[in-house]
Parts: sequence; C-alpha cells; structure tokens
Amino acid sequence: INLFAGLIVFTVFSETINTSPTLILTKANLVTKVIFPLEILPAITLAAALFHGFTSLVILAVFELLSQGQIPLTLLWIPVVWLPLAAGCLILSWTLSALGVYLRDLGQVVGVVTNLLMFLSAVFYPLSALPERWQPLLGLNPLVVVIEQTRRVSVNSLPPAWDYLLGGTLFGIIGCEIAYRGFQ
Repeated sequence: INLFAGLIVFTVFSETINTSPTLILTKANLVTKVIFPLEILPAITLAAALFHGFTSLVILAVFELLSQGQIPLTLLWIPVVWLPLAAGCLILSWTLSALGVYLRDLGQVVGVVTNLLMFLSAVFYPLSALPERWQPLLGLNPLVVVIEQTRRVSVNSLPPAWDYLLGGTLFGIIGCEIAYRGFQ
C-alpha cells in the first residue's frame, strides 16, 4: 500500500511532465489554424493525469479495505494534499511546453530526468527508511514531500501537515502566475 501510494503521486507527475515538451508541437493543427488558447493544453494534460490518479486512489481504497477492513476517512484530504502537486506540475508543464517549441530534444532529456527522479523521490521506500544524514537532502525534492503527505493521509490515517498545505499552496499560486506569464 505504501508503494502504491507513492507510485500514484509519481505517475501523476510523470504523465504531466513527460508529455509537456512536445505538447504544442503535437497539436500543430490547433496552433496554426484556429485561434486557440494554448495555455489550456498543459492544464488539460494535468487534468487527465489527475483523473488517472484519482481512479488509482479508488484501487488504493479497495486495497486498504481488504487489508485493514476499513477505508480511512483521512483519504478525503487527498484533493487538498495534491493542490501543491497540481500547481507544481502546471508550473513545470507551462515552462517545458514553452521551451519545447525551441528546444526540440528537450523531450528526451525530460524522460531521462523523470526516470532518475523516480529513484530519488522515495517512491519505493518511505523517507524514514533512509539514514538520518540523507533524509534532509531527499527532503529538498518537492515530490518526496507530496509522496510523504499522501502516505500520511492515505496509509497512516493522519491529517496533512498544515505548514505543507499553506507553504505548498502559496508557492504554487505564485509559481503558477510566474510560469503562466513566461508561457505567454
């Protein structure tokens, strides 16, 4: 259940980020022929990834029901916990899709970096399983924080940390504004 909770978060991230560098290039018919708001393309990609993530959460809830006999009510916190994740994915998606128009090989680089991030994001292990000296270093990865908060809510039946919610949401709002303007 711990592994699956981490994989759900990472899959939402990787689905959004891996398609972003070629997003505008693959939708050339929308870009050239119709007046179309291009800034919604990354948001649509994120919405599709979040839909897949929420359907995976249903499977996680079934696993928890079978293994523990109940579904934790704290699972209802997941949409709030994923707000900073969604904002971060949108920030990176706007940035990478804008850069992908000029840097055609960016998609290959992003794919390799995303694969590396999977092993550096505590997907396969909880952060507490690492030695004490490595935990602060891996804690700098924003995905680790989201994965740990998702596990806290979905597996440990604890409410999310308020400093994460406030700080992540504030950073997400400011970052989205900057990335949106950069995309424009």
